[in-house]
Amino acid sequence: MLHRTNQNSNTRTQTTVAMGFVTGMLAGLARHDINPAPLLAALEIDIADTASRIPVDRYAALYNRLNQELDDEGFGLFAQPMRLGSFEFLCRACLSAPTLAEALTRACRFLHIVLPDLAVSVRRTQGRAELVISETRRLSDNPENAGRIFAFEWLLRLLHGLSCWLAGRGIGLDSVIFPYRKPAHFADYALIFTEDSRFAPTLPGGNGTLVASFNANLLDLPVRRDEAALTTFLNGAPGKITTLYRRDREMVIRVRDLLRAALPDTLSLENIADRLHLSPRTIHRRLDEEGSSFRGIKDALRRDMALARLTKTRDSIAQVAADLGYADTSAFYRAFVEWTGMAPVHYRRHWAGRD
Repeated sequence: MLHRTNQNSNTRTQTTVAMGFVTGMLAGLARHDINPAPLLAALEIDIADTASRIPVDRYAALYNRLNQELDDEGFGLFAQPMRLGSFEFLCRACLSAPTLAEALTRACRFLHIVLPDLAVSVRRTQGRAELVISETRRLSDNPENAGRIFAFEWLLRLLHGLSCWLAGRGIGLDSVIFPYRKPAHFADYALIFTEDSRFAPTLPGGNGTLVASFNANLLDLPVRRDEAALTTFLNGAPGKITTLYRRDREMVIRVRDLLRAALPDTLSLENIADRLHLSPRTIHRRLDEEGSSFRGIKDALRRDMALARLTKTRDSIAQVAADLGYADTSAFYRAFVEWTGMAPVHYRRHWAGRD
Protein backbone atom coordinates (compact mmCIF):
# COMPACT_ATOMS: atom_id res chain seq x y z
CA MET A 1 0.00 0.00 0.00
CA LEU A 2 1.43 3.35 -1.04
CA HIS A 3 0.48 6.44 0.92
CA ARG A 4 0.81 9.51 -1.23
CA THR A 5 -1.21 12.69 -1.59
CA ASN A 6 -1.46 15.08 -4.51
CA GLN A 7 -3.49 18.25 -4.02
CA ASN A 8 -3.27 19.38 -7.63
CA SER A 9 -1.48 18.56 -10.83
CA ASN A 10 1.20 21.17 -10.15
CA THR A 11 2.04 19.80 -6.71
CA ARG A 12 4.68 17.11 -6.32
CA THR A 13 3.47 13.86 -4.83
CA GLN A 14 3.89 13.89 -1.05
CA THR A 15 4.84 10.81 0.92
CA THR A 16 3.12 10.57 4.29
CA VAL A 17 3.72 8.81 7.60
CA ALA A 18 1.24 6.97 9.83
CA MET A 19 0.35 8.66 13.10
CA GLY A 20 1.56 5.61 15.04
CA PHE A 21 5.16 6.60 14.32
CA VAL A 22 4.46 10.12 15.65
CA THR A 23 2.88 9.00 18.93
CA GLY A 24 5.73 6.55 19.44
CA MET A 25 8.29 9.27 18.90
CA LEU A 26 6.52 11.50 21.46
CA ALA A 27 6.28 8.79 24.14
CA GLY A 28 9.48 9.84 25.89
CA LEU A 29 8.27 13.38 26.57
CA ALA A 30 6.01 12.21 29.40
CA ARG A 31 9.06 11.01 31.35
CA HIS A 32 10.33 14.59 31.29
CA ASP A 33 6.95 16.22 32.02
CA ILE A 34 7.08 18.05 28.68
CA ASN A 35 3.85 19.04 26.98
CA PRO A 36 4.19 18.26 23.24
CA ALA A 37 1.35 20.60 22.23
CA PRO A 38 3.44 23.74 21.46
CA LEU A 39 5.92 21.74 19.35
CA LEU A 40 3.16 19.98 17.45
CA ALA A 41 1.32 23.24 16.86
CA ALA A 42 4.49 24.86 15.49
CA LEU A 43 4.79 22.05 12.95
CA GLU A 44 1.02 21.93 12.26
CA ILE A 45 0.67 18.34 13.45
CA ASP A 46 -2.61 17.21 15.01
CA ILE A 47 -2.37 13.87 16.81
CA ALA A 48 -6.01 13.83 17.90
CA ASP A 49 -7.00 11.81 14.84
CA THR A 50 -4.99 8.61 15.11
CA ALA A 51 -6.05 7.62 11.59
CA SER A 52 -4.55 10.74 10.01
CA ARG A 53 -1.15 10.91 8.35
CA ILE A 54 1.48 13.65 8.11
CA PRO A 55 3.95 14.55 5.33
CA VAL A 56 7.26 12.77 5.74
CA ASP A 57 9.25 16.03 5.68
CA ARG A 58 7.17 17.34 8.61
CA TYR A 59 7.82 14.08 10.43
CA ALA A 60 11.57 14.50 9.83
CA ALA A 61 11.36 18.06 11.16
CA LEU A 62 9.62 16.82 14.32
CA TYR A 63 12.31 14.17 14.71
CA ASN A 64 15.10 16.76 14.69
CA ARG A 65 13.21 19.27 16.85
CA LEU A 66 12.61 16.65 19.54
CA ASN A 67 16.30 15.74 19.53
CA GLN A 68 17.22 19.39 20.00
CA GLU A 69 14.61 20.11 22.67
CA LEU A 70 15.72 17.14 24.77
CA ASP A 71 19.43 17.14 23.82
CA ASP A 72 18.74 13.48 23.26
CA GLU A 73 18.79 11.65 19.93
CA GLY A 74 16.99 8.79 21.68
CA PHE A 75 13.84 10.89 22.25
CA GLY A 76 13.92 10.47 26.03
CA LEU A 77 13.01 6.80 25.69
CA PHE A 78 16.05 5.29 27.38
CA ALA A 79 17.72 5.24 30.79
CA GLN A 80 20.45 7.59 29.59
CA PRO A 81 20.22 10.20 26.82
CA MET A 82 22.02 9.93 23.49
CA ARG A 83 23.42 13.45 23.42
CA LEU A 84 23.27 15.59 20.29
CA GLY A 85 26.10 14.67 17.96
CA SER A 86 25.87 10.93 18.65
CA PHE A 87 24.61 10.18 15.14
CA GLU A 88 27.38 12.25 13.56
CA PHE A 89 30.04 10.37 15.50
CA LEU A 90 28.37 7.06 14.65
CA CYS A 91 28.71 7.99 10.97
CA ARG A 92 32.34 9.05 11.43
CA ALA A 93 33.15 5.80 13.21
CA CYS A 94 31.84 3.86 10.20
CA LEU A 95 33.15 6.06 7.40
CA SER A 96 36.70 4.68 7.23
CA ALA A 97 35.62 1.03 7.42
CA PRO A 98 36.62 -1.00 4.34
CA THR A 99 33.37 -2.98 4.17
CA LEU A 100 29.81 -2.78 5.41
CA ALA A 101 30.51 -5.68 7.79
CA GLU A 102 33.27 -3.72 9.52
CA ALA A 103 31.14 -0.56 9.53
CA LEU A 104 28.31 -2.39 11.32
CA THR A 105 30.76 -3.93 13.78
CA ARG A 106 31.95 -0.43 14.67
CA ALA A 107 28.34 0.76 14.91
CA CYS A 108 27.58 -2.04 17.39
CA ARG A 109 30.52 -1.03 19.59
CA PHE A 110 29.60 2.65 19.45
CA LEU A 111 25.95 2.02 20.33
CA HIS A 112 27.02 -0.13 23.27
CA ILE A 113 28.52 3.04 24.75
CA VAL A 114 25.77 5.56 23.99
CA LEU A 115 22.70 3.26 24.06
CA PRO A 116 23.20 0.49 26.64
CA ASP A 117 19.47 -0.33 26.81
CA LEU A 118 19.61 -2.02 23.38
CA ALA A 119 22.36 -4.42 22.31
CA VAL A 120 23.11 -4.58 18.58
CA SER A 121 24.97 -7.40 16.83
CA VAL A 122 25.48 -8.79 13.33
CA ARG A 123 25.86 -12.47 12.55
CA ARG A 124 26.23 -14.66 9.46
CA THR A 125 24.54 -18.02 9.14
CA GLN A 126 24.16 -20.26 6.06
CA GLY A 127 24.51 -17.45 3.54
CA ARG A 128 22.22 -15.15 5.47
CA ALA A 129 23.12 -12.10 7.53
CA GLU A 130 21.11 -11.08 10.58
CA LEU A 131 21.06 -7.70 12.27
CA VAL A 132 19.94 -8.35 15.84
CA ILE A 133 18.61 -5.71 18.25
CA SER A 134 17.93 -6.94 21.79
CA GLU A 135 16.69 -5.30 24.96
CA THR A 136 19.27 -5.51 27.73
CA ARG A 137 16.48 -4.43 30.05
CA ARG A 138 12.74 -4.32 29.42
CA LEU A 139 11.99 -0.86 28.01
CA SER A 140 8.43 -0.98 29.36
CA ASP A 141 6.31 -3.25 31.54
CA ASN A 142 3.77 -3.13 28.71
CA PRO A 143 5.27 -4.91 25.67
CA GLU A 144 2.87 -3.00 23.38
CA ASN A 145 3.92 0.38 24.79
CA ALA A 146 4.18 2.94 21.94
CA GLY A 147 7.63 4.09 23.07
CA ARG A 148 8.99 0.53 23.19
CA ILE A 149 7.63 -0.23 19.72
CA PHE A 150 9.08 3.00 18.36
CA ALA A 151 12.49 2.26 19.92
CA PHE A 152 12.82 -0.90 17.82
CA GLU A 153 11.39 0.79 14.70
CA TRP A 154 13.72 3.76 15.11
CA LEU A 155 16.97 1.87 15.68
CA LEU A 156 16.37 -0.56 12.81
CA ARG A 157 15.50 2.38 10.53
CA LEU A 158 18.60 4.25 11.65
CA LEU A 159 20.98 1.35 11.08
CA HIS A 160 19.38 0.24 7.82
CA GLY A 161 19.36 3.77 6.40
CA LEU A 162 22.96 4.35 7.43
CA SER A 163 24.01 1.01 5.90
CA CYS A 164 22.33 1.85 2.59
CA TRP A 165 24.02 5.24 2.53
CA LEU A 166 27.47 3.85 3.37
CA ALA A 167 27.19 1.22 0.62
CA GLY A 168 25.75 3.71 -1.88
CA ARG A 169 22.82 1.44 -2.71
CA GLY A 170 19.61 0.07 -1.28
CA ILE A 171 20.00 -3.01 0.90
CA GLY A 172 16.92 -5.20 0.75
CA LEU A 173 15.75 -6.71 4.01
CA ASP A 174 14.34 -10.15 3.25
CA SER A 175 12.46 -10.42 6.53
CA VAL A 176 12.20 -8.79 9.95
CA ILE A 177 10.80 -10.30 13.14
CA PHE A 178 9.60 -7.61 15.55
CA PRO A 179 9.22 -8.47 19.29
CA TYR A 180 5.64 -7.22 19.75
CA ARG A 181 2.15 -7.66 18.39
CA LYS A 182 1.23 -6.19 15.02
CA PRO A 183 0.76 -2.43 15.60
CA ALA A 184 -2.09 -0.41 14.08
CA HIS A 185 0.32 1.23 11.62
CA PHE A 186 1.87 -2.05 10.45
CA ALA A 187 0.85 -1.39 6.82
CA ASP A 188 3.71 1.12 6.59
CA TYR A 189 6.24 -1.58 7.46
CA ALA A 190 6.21 -2.84 3.87
CA LEU A 191 7.27 0.64 2.73
CA ILE A 192 9.88 1.25 5.40
CA PHE A 193 11.30 -2.19 6.18
CA THR A 194 10.08 -5.17 4.13
CA GLU A 195 6.86 -6.81 3.01
CA ASP A 196 7.90 -9.86 5.04
CA SER A 197 7.49 -8.16 8.44
CA ARG A 198 6.52 -10.61 11.17
CA PHE A 199 5.46 -10.06 14.76
CA ALA A 200 6.36 -12.33 17.69
CA PRO A 201 5.28 -10.87 21.07
CA THR A 202 7.87 -11.01 23.83
CA LEU A 203 7.10 -13.52 26.58
CA PRO A 204 6.04 -12.08 29.97
CA GLY A 205 9.06 -11.05 32.00
CA GLY A 206 11.45 -11.52 29.08
CA ASN A 207 13.46 -9.12 26.96
CA GLY A 208 12.58 -8.65 23.31
CA THR A 209 14.79 -9.33 20.30
CA LEU A 210 14.37 -8.01 16.76
CA VAL A 211 15.97 -9.97 13.91
CA ALA A 212 16.38 -8.46 10.43
CA SER A 213 17.57 -10.91 7.77
CA PHE A 214 19.32 -10.12 4.47
CA ASN A 215 21.80 -11.62 2.01
CA ALA A 216 25.18 -12.17 3.70
CA ASN A 217 27.01 -11.14 0.50
CA LEU A 218 25.87 -7.57 1.16
CA LEU A 219 28.13 -7.42 4.21
CA ASP A 220 31.11 -7.56 1.84
CA LEU A 221 30.08 -4.40 -0.01
CA PRO A 222 32.73 -1.68 0.18
CA VAL A 223 31.98 1.55 2.02
CA ARG A 224 31.69 4.08 -0.81
CA ARG A 225 31.27 7.37 1.07
CA ASP A 226 33.88 9.96 2.01
CA GLU A 227 34.17 13.06 4.18
CA ALA A 228 32.66 15.34 1.53
CA ALA A 229 29.64 13.06 1.13
CA LEU A 230 29.22 12.94 4.91
CA THR A 231 29.01 16.72 5.15
CA THR A 232 26.08 16.71 2.73
CA PHE A 233 24.46 13.70 4.40
CA LEU A 234 24.53 15.30 7.85
CA ASN A 235 22.56 18.31 6.61
CA GLY A 236 19.13 17.54 8.08
CA ALA A 237 20.26 14.34 9.80
CA PRO A 238 19.36 12.21 11.64
CA GLY A 239 15.73 13.02 10.82
CA LYS A 240 16.68 12.99 7.14
CA ILE A 241 17.09 9.21 7.28
CA THR A 242 13.30 8.90 7.60
CA THR A 243 12.98 10.23 4.04
CA LEU A 244 15.60 7.89 2.53
CA TYR A 245 15.41 4.32 1.25
CA ARG A 246 11.61 4.05 1.46
CA ARG A 247 9.76 2.07 -1.19
CA ASP A 248 7.24 4.85 -1.92
CA ARG A 249 9.54 7.63 -3.10
CA GLU A 250 8.19 9.66 -6.00
CA MET A 251 11.00 9.53 -8.57
CA VAL A 252 11.90 5.98 -7.57
CA ILE A 253 8.33 4.90 -8.28
CA ARG A 254 8.18 6.68 -11.63
CA VAL A 255 11.45 5.12 -12.80
CA ARG A 256 10.53 1.69 -11.44
CA ASP A 257 7.12 1.77 -13.16
CA LEU A 258 8.68 2.65 -16.52
CA LEU A 259 11.26 -0.12 -16.20
CA ARG A 260 8.59 -2.66 -15.26
CA ALA A 261 6.29 -1.65 -18.13
CA ALA A 262 9.12 -2.00 -20.67
CA LEU A 263 10.15 -5.55 -19.71
CA PRO A 264 11.54 -7.66 -21.26
CA ASP A 265 13.13 -4.67 -22.99
CA THR A 266 15.71 -2.87 -20.90
CA LEU A 267 15.56 0.93 -20.75
CA SER A 268 18.64 3.09 -20.28
CA LEU A 269 18.75 6.19 -18.09
CA GLU A 270 18.57 8.24 -21.29
CA ASN A 271 15.41 6.36 -22.35
CA ILE A 272 13.84 7.10 -18.97
CA ALA A 273 14.83 10.76 -19.20
CA ASP A 274 13.18 11.08 -22.62
CA ARG A 275 9.93 9.59 -21.35
CA LEU A 276 9.84 11.82 -18.28
CA HIS A 277 10.90 14.91 -20.25
CA LEU A 278 13.80 15.48 -17.88
CA SER A 279 17.55 15.42 -18.28
CA PRO A 280 19.49 12.34 -17.12
CA ARG A 281 21.35 14.63 -14.71
CA THR A 282 18.08 15.78 -13.11
CA ILE A 283 16.88 12.21 -12.68
CA HIS A 284 20.21 11.19 -11.19
CA ARG A 285 20.03 14.10 -8.72
CA ARG A 286 16.43 13.40 -7.74
CA LEU A 287 17.13 9.70 -7.21
CA ASP A 288 20.16 10.56 -5.10
CA GLU A 289 17.99 12.86 -2.97
CA GLU A 290 15.61 9.95 -2.42
CA GLY A 291 18.47 7.66 -1.44
CA SER A 292 18.50 5.57 -4.59
CA SER A 293 20.14 5.15 -7.99
CA PHE A 294 19.10 4.01 -11.46
CA ARG A 295 21.17 0.84 -11.19
CA GLY A 296 19.80 0.14 -7.72
CA ILE A 297 16.18 0.48 -8.87
CA LYS A 298 16.75 -1.80 -11.85
CA ASP A 299 18.42 -4.46 -9.72
CA ALA A 300 15.74 -4.26 -7.00
CA LEU A 301 12.93 -4.54 -9.57
CA ARG A 302 14.44 -7.62 -11.18
CA ARG A 303 15.15 -9.14 -7.78
CA ASP A 304 11.60 -8.62 -6.46
CA MET A 305 10.03 -9.97 -9.65
CA ALA A 306 12.39 -12.95 -9.80
CA LEU A 307 11.70 -13.96 -6.20
CA ALA A 308 7.94 -13.70 -6.76
CA ARG A 309 8.03 -15.71 -9.99
CA LEU A 310 10.16 -18.49 -8.52
CA THR A 311 7.99 -18.89 -5.42
CA LYS A 312 4.52 -18.30 -6.89
CA THR A 313 4.72 -19.83 -10.39
CA ARG A 314 6.10 -22.91 -12.12
CA ASP A 315 7.65 -20.91 -14.94
CA SER A 316 11.03 -22.23 -16.03
CA ILE A 317 14.11 -20.38 -14.87
CA ALA A 318 15.01 -19.66 -18.50
CA GLN A 319 11.59 -18.08 -19.05
CA VAL A 320 11.89 -15.93 -15.92
CA ALA A 321 15.33 -14.76 -17.01
CA ALA A 322 14.07 -13.87 -20.49
CA ASP A 323 11.02 -12.02 -19.13
CA LEU A 324 13.26 -9.93 -16.90
CA GLY A 325 15.40 -8.84 -19.82
CA TYR A 326 18.48 -11.03 -19.34
CA ALA A 327 20.25 -11.86 -22.59
CA ASP A 328 21.19 -15.32 -21.32
CA THR A 329 20.28 -17.51 -18.38
CA SER A 330 23.82 -17.57 -17.01
CA ALA A 331 23.71 -13.79 -16.41
CA PHE A 332 20.47 -14.26 -14.47
CA TYR A 333 22.06 -17.06 -12.43
CA ARG A 334 24.98 -14.82 -11.45
CA ALA A 335 22.69 -11.96 -10.47
CA PHE A 336 20.40 -14.26 -8.48
CA VAL A 337 23.29 -15.74 -6.50
CA GLU A 338 24.44 -12.20 -5.67
CA TRP A 339 20.92 -11.32 -4.45
CA THR A 340 20.17 -14.41 -2.38
CA GLY A 341 23.38 -16.37 -1.89
CA MET A 342 21.95 -19.41 -3.72
CA ALA A 343 21.13 -20.55 -7.25
CA PRO A 344 17.57 -20.03 -8.53
CA VAL A 345 16.76 -23.76 -8.56
CA HIS A 346 17.89 -24.14 -4.93
CA TYR A 347 15.93 -21.06 -3.90
CA ARG A 348 12.76 -22.49 -5.48
CA ARG A 349 13.23 -25.86 -3.78
CA HIS A 350 13.88 -24.16 -0.44
CA TRP A 351 10.62 -22.23 -0.57
CA ALA A 352 8.67 -25.15 -1.99
CA GLY A 353 9.72 -27.15 1.05
CA ARG A 354 8.27 -24.54 3.39
CA ASP A 355 4.77 -24.68 1.88
